[in-house]
Amino acid sequence: MNAKLESIIAEAKRNWQSEQNSGRIRIRVTRDTSSLARGADETIAKLQGAIDSKKLTADLGVTGSWGFCWMEPCVTVRSAAGTHTILYGNVTPDRAGEFIEAIAAGRDFPELAIGVVEGNATADIPLLSDHPFMKGQVRRLMANIGTTDPESIEHYLAHDGYAGFGKALEMDAEAIVKEMLDSGLGGRAGAGFPTGRKWDFLRTATASPRYLVCNADEGDPGAWVNRVLLEGDPHLIVEGLLIASLATHADEAYIYIRYEYPIAFARMQKAVEQAREKGLVGKNILGSGKDFEIVVFFGAGAYVCGAETGLMSSIDGYRGMPRIKPPFPAQAGLWNKPTNVNNVESYANAPMIMRNGAQWWSSVSDAKEKGTKMFTFSGSVNWAGCVEVPFGPSIGTVVDQWCGGMREGRVLKGFQPGGPLSGVCAANRNLTLTLDPYRELGLFLGGGGIVFFDQFTCVLDMCKFFLAFCEDESCARCTTCRGGTQRAVEIMRRIQAGGGRDSDFTNLQTLVTTMVWSNCFHGQFAMTTIKTALKAFPDEWQEHIVEKKCRAGVCEALESGLQPVRRVEPEEALALAGS
Repeated sequence: MNAKLESIIAEAKRNWQSEQNSGRIRIRVTRDTSSLARGADETIAKLQGAIDSKKLTADLGVTGSWGFCWMEPCVTVRSAAGTHTILYGNVTPDRAGEFIEAIAAGRDFPELAIGVVEGNATADIPLLSDHPFMKGQVRRLMANIGTTDPESIEHYLAHDGYAGFGKALEMDAEAIVKEMLDSGLGGRAGAGFPTGRKWDFLRTATASPRYLVCNADEGDPGAWVNRVLLEGDPHLIVEGLLIASLATHADEAYIYIRYEYPIAFARMQKAVEQAREKGLVGKNILGSGKDFEIVVFFGAGAYVCGAETGLMSSIDGYRGMPRIKPPFPAQAGLWNKPTNVNNVESYANAPMIMRNGAQWWSSVSDAKEKGTKMFTFSGSVNWAGCVEVPFGPSIGTVVDQWCGGMREGRVLKGFQPGGPLSGVCAANRNLTLTLDPYRELGLFLGGGGIVFFDQFTCVLDMCKFFLAFCEDESCARCTTCRGGTQRAVEIMRRIQAGGGRDSDFTNLQTLVTTMVWSNCFHGQFAMTTIKTALKAFPDEWQEHIVEKKCRAGVCEALESGLQPVRRVEPEEALALAGS
C-alpha cells in the first residue's frame, strides 16, 4: 500500500481508539432525511440540553441510518467503560429528558430499546442481532452506517477506509477491471450489466479527457437506498470513484445528486473536500502522479435526469432530455467525450472488492447475482425500512421478517418494484429478490425500492397515479411519449369516472405496443404498469369498465365493492409506523 496512505490510516485508527477509550458516555443520534421528518434535530437539541442540565460526562454526535426508518429518531448509547452499546428507537423530543435521566442514573431504558449492539444482552434487552429485522442481513455497504460520523473522514479511515484504493494504486488498469469482472458485480439500478465490462469500455476508449458519472438521481417513489448510502457513508462513494478512475484512466467525476436530497448533497461535498485535504483527490494523488477531480452536482429536479443520457445533458448545461443512442456514453458522453455512468451502489461496492478480494465479495450469494443488495420496503406493512441482504430471499420472507407483516386488517394484494417504469405484481410470496423472475413477468427489480399494497388499494387508481407521474415527468421531446401518456391518463380518468368502454381494453393495449417506440426508456416503459396490471388483475379491470364497480371503494363515481376504504389520518399513520 502507498506509504503515505498507510500512515494516514494508522493515525486515524489511533485517534478512533482514543475516542473509544475516552471514559465518556458516547451518545449518537441518527440524523438523515427519515429521522429529521420525525424531529431528530429537536431530539438532538433536547438531549444536549438534558446532558448540560445533568452535567453528564457525555459526547453527543450523529450517525447515518441503521435502517429502522419506522422507529426514528434512533439513538445509540455506549457506556463510559466502552463495554456496552444499546440502540434505541422512537427517541422523540418529548422523551429526551427522561431518556437522559435514566442514562445519567446509570440505567438502561428498556421501553425504547431495540437491541444490544455491543456487549451482552440483559434481562430486558436482547441482542440487536436477534431482532427479526436484523436476521438474514449481511451488512457490508451499511457496515459503518450507524457506527461512524458520516461527516468525518477520520472515522472512515479508521475502519480501513481508502485501503481498497491503496491496493488499486499498486495495480494496473487491466488488473483492476479483471478483479471487478471476477467478482460478478452487476449494475445496481436494475439492468445488472457487469460493472467491470462497463469500466473496460471506458478503459479502451481512444479519446480524452474521460469522465465518470455517479448516478445518484434516485427518483422512484418508495426508493431511498442511495440516499441511505450518500447520507450515511459518503466516503465509500468517493473511494469507489477513485478506484474506477484508476481502472478507466478517467480524469474527472461528477456525482449527480437528486435535487430533493440536500443532506446527501452537503455530506458528499464535505466528503470530497476532506478527501482533497488529505491528498486523496486533486493533483498528484498521494504522490502517485494520478490527477483526478470530483464535482458534486445538484440535480435538475426532473425524473428523466435519472436516465444516463438525460443526466449528462443536464451536466452539460442543457435541459435534461435523454439522447438517442447510439452513440453510447463510452464513446460520446459528457461534452461528447468518453464517459462511464454507474449507480451509487456499483461504485460503493468497489472498495470492498479491492480491499477483500473478488472471491470474498461474491461468496455471500448463492444466486446468479453476486454480492449483497440494499432494499427499501414501504407501503401497507408495519415496518418501513432499509436492509442489506444477499440476493435470493422470497417476498414472503421480506413481508414477514423485514417488514413486520402487513398492518392490522390488511391483506397483501400485490407489490410494485422498481418505480413507475416497472410494473405491478399480484401477491406471490414465492417470488425471489433476483433479477430473472421479474424480467419473465415483463418488469424489473429496479434500484431496490419495493412498495406493498393491500385490499384497500384500487389497481386502476394506482395505474392512473403512475401514468400521471410519467406524463408530468416526460421531457415532451418525442410525440410518442408526450401524446401517449396524455391519452392513457385520459382513458384512466374516464374509466374511474364511470365512463369505461369495451374499446378501452383495445386502446390501452394499442398504447402499450405503440409507446415502445418512444425515444428513451421513460416513454418505452411508461405503460408497463398498465401492461402488467392487465395481466395480474384482469377481474378488477372488468369490474371497472363493464360492471362500473370499484371493489376497493376508491373510485367515488363507481359502486363500492368489497368494503370502503378507511382513510388514515397523518397522525394515525405515524403512530402505526412507530408501533
